[in-house]
Amino acid sequence: MLAQHNLHLHHRIRFFLITDTVVTYHTYISINLSNMKASRASLAILMAIASSASAFAPTKFNTPSSTLLRATPATSSNFLTPELAQSCIDVAGGTPLYAYSLDSLAKSADACLAFPNAYGLTVRYAMKACPNGTILKYFLSRGICIDASSGYEVRRAMDMGVPAEKISLSSQELPTDFEELVKLGVKINCCSISQLERFGEAFANTSQKVGVRVNPGVGSGGFSSSTTGFSKTNVGGPSSSFGIWHEFVTDGTVPAIVEKYGLEVERIHTHIGSGSDPAIWQQTAKLSLSFCAIWDTVTSLNLGGGYKVGRNPDEKTTDLIEIGSPVADAFKDFAKEHGRELKMEIEPGTYLVANAGALVTKIQDKVSTKSSSSDDGHIFLKMDAGMTDVLRPSLYGAIHPITILPGSGKSEDIGTDVESVVVVGHCCESGDLMTPKPGEPEALEERPLRTAELGDIAVMDGSGAYCAGMSTKNYNSFPESPEVLVTADGEVHLIRKRQDPKQIYENECDVPDGVF
Repeated sequence: MLAQHNLHLHHRIRFFLITDTVVTYHTYISINLSNMKASRASLAILMAIASSASAFAPTKFNTPSSTLLRATPATSSNFLTPELAQSCIDVAGGTPLYAYSLDSLAKSADACLAFPNAYGLTVRYAMKACPNGTILKYFLSRGICIDASSGYEVRRAMDMGVPAEKISLSSQELPTDFEELVKLGVKINCCSISQLERFGEAFANTSQKVGVRVNPGVGSGGFSSSTTGFSKTNVGGPSSSFGIWHEFVTDGTVPAIVEKYGLEVERIHTHIGSGSDPAIWQQTAKLSLSFCAIWDTVTSLNLGGGYKVGRNPDEKTTDLIEIGSPVADAFKDFAKEHGRELKMEIEPGTYLVANAGALVTKIQDKVSTKSSSSDDGHIFLKMDAGMTDVLRPSLYGAIHPITILPGSGKSEDIGTDVESVVVVGHCCESGDLMTPKPGEPEALEERPLRTAELGDIAVMDGSGAYCAGMSTKNYNSFPESPEVLVTADGEVHLIRKRQDPKQIYENECDVPDGVF
């Protein structure tokens, strides 16, 4: 099959190819060749397409110096065919909905469990990325533990059947019931001096094991377009409030608190950001080992997560083997110097679920502000979803690939016409923008997509992480969208029902008569 060949065709224009299942854009095109044989004729056809591609290149779009045509199965960039997308819609009872690929979850779990390590590895799923109970249970079945970011996430995970001893909590807010959680077996990492003091007061002179989250003084995260060095996904360095500043660890402040309350530091934790630079992550991992040397009771080092995932064709996914191997060697060097073999922990969230999820919506309106007297107008596609489902574009200026598929009852032929459009959500909010400029959430950017009609399906890929779990819930009183799980053989299972609108306001209370 030609789809199994590593075919790369370079051409000096930007062009767009529409197949029977997928439209892609940016700097390469993914072609569904699953039914084409690797023949010279097929190659000739592809070359002809490349040479004539300018015929349907959209206007008003910057042309890159080169374009890559890569022959891969369509499922490599979008696991939903028109038929499968419609099955998801049928099971969910309409759009919008989130769909998750079990096959993709399995592959990402395999990659994380194979992370290089010297003396043992614990993988913890950062459940804030997508906290659906079915996904938690799946990762638990694979031997993956849980990283929680609040006491409520801890309780949610336990309600889903995750044993307390398999949960680690690193939180900006120490739960009021943290003592009970510790007694149940939850591992708590204190993330500030105040948290450590409160923990110590609760367990004074009991030799209670505790973790310490350290801000190592450096951070790295995506989506920063400012000149201040601040990034919304950077959780390390002087611009971040996460963790205990490293100087308080090395100057004796933290060791003194630990000694005062008779605690036993068992774990050191660092995390520098989401979408972090792999080189900075490696440097920080090695730096973190120096904090482990302060207490001879430390048995594990948690290096956090933040591994970059390529949601779009021109983005690279972090090679875990490449970044992990030098770190594993650093653990060996630590063992030689200090006589202790530390276990490694990692906390991937995005890496495990980002590309396993897609938001399935419908185009419910299409408007134009173009005029013959100005070039300032745009064609807007309006989804029946928005920041109530995927907040990342509005919050970070994040870019998600969008594919237009035929609506229900239409031909599978999605056509070859392409137009540049701005995609927006359904909220009464000018910031409900699905196609911003990269890193600039308030700036519009036209996206070349297959010409859409009302009722067509729009699939937003890369929506498995920080979408269902990080939306502007119930804004404009839109109910939470349902979620479905898609198996490798195409079975679709409902894993979260659409919220009943009455549930949005069922906790509201009336005031007594006469108050107004």
